Amino acid sequence: MRPGWRAALGAVLSAALIYWTLHGISATDVAHRLSRSDPLLWIAATFCATIIFLLRARRWRTILEPVAGKLGLPPLWRATAIGMMVNNVVPARAGEIARAFALTRETSLPFATSLASLAVDRLFDAIVLLLLAVVALLDPALGRVSTLAGRPLSAFATGGGTFVVILLAGLYALVFFPNQLLRLFELFARRVSPTVEERGRRVLKTFIDGLSVLRQPGHFVAVLAWTIAHWLVNALGFWLAFKAVGIGAPFSAALFLQAFIALGTAVPALPGFFGIFEYMSVQGLGIYGVSQEQAATWAIGYHLFSFVPITVIGAWYFTRLGVRLRDLQPSPDGTA
Repeated sequence: MRPGWRAALGAVLSAALIYWTLHGISATDVAHRLSRSDPLLWIAATFCATIIFLLRARRWRTILEPVAGKLGLPPLWRATAIGMMVNNVVPARAGEIARAFALTRETSLPFATSLASLAVDRLFDAIVLLLLAVVALLDPALGRVSTLAGRPLSAFATGGGTFVVILLAGLYALVFFPNQLLRLFELFARRVSPTVEERGRRVLKTFIDGLSVLRQPGHFVAVLAWTIAHWLVNALGFWLAFKAVGIGAPFSAALFLQAFIALGTAVPALPGFFGIFEYMSVQGLGIYGVSQEQAATWAIGYHLFSFVPITVIGAWYFTRLGVRLRDLQPSPDGTA
C-alpha cells in the first residue's frame, strides 16, 4: 500500500492545521492544563472511546446477518480493532480494507461482501451523526448563538433533517428498484466508457447487495439502534473529557462536535486524523464559547487517550493474524 498524492496532500494539510490550531498557544500551558485535569474522568472517557468499537462490531454482525447468518462476535471485534489500528497508522483510510480483509481471513465470508457491508456501516454513521447534530442545534443551550458561518442555526437543522430524509429515500430506491437504477447508470456510463460502465455496474451491484439489511424492518431498526448507541457512548466520552479539563459545555455540544469532526475527516489527512481533529475541535467548541487554549487542551488530550488503546489492541490482533500491510492491497476483481 504505497502512499500517493492523497497521502502527501493529507500530510501537508494536517501539518498546516496543526500549526494553525496551536499558533499562539503555549505547549507548556497545554501540558499544565492536562496535568491538572481529572484522571478518573479521563479513564472513563478513554473507556467510552474504546468500547464503541465493540458496539461497532456488534452492529456489523446485524448488517451482515441477512447475507452471512449470525457470525460470532469475536472475529468481528478483532477485525474492527485491526481496521481502526490501520486507519491510525496508515494513510488513505486503508483501515476499511484491512477490516474487511481481517474478517475474510477468519470466516468464509467473501471479501467483496465484507467490504460492501462497510459502505452500509458508514452510511448509518452519517445518518445518525447528522440526526444527533440536528438535535444538538435545536438545544436551547445554543440560544445565545443565533448563527453559524453566517447562517441561522435553524437553517442547518432543517437542512440536515431534509438531507437525512432524501438519503434514506435514495437508499430504499436502490433496495426496491435496483434493476431500473442499474439500467439508468448503464445508459449514462456507456456514454463515458465501457470500462467505466462495467466496473461501475459491478461496484453498484455489490453495494446494492450490501443494502439487504434495509429490506427487513427488524434488521434496519436493530442496525439503527446499535448506531445510535455507538454515537451516544462516543458523545459521552467527549462530554466526560470536557469535564476532565473544566469545559462546562452541555452534552449536546458533544453531539454536535462529533458530527463536526466527522465532517472534517472527509478531507485528506495524516493517519489518525492528526491536525484535522484538533482544528475541528477548536472551531466546534468555539461555537460554545470555549477558549482556544481550553479547546486545544481537550482535543490533544482526548485524541491521544482515545488513540493509544485501540491502536495497541488492533496491532496485537494484526500480529496474531499473521498478515502484512502489503497483503491489504485489493486486486481489480474486488478480492484482497
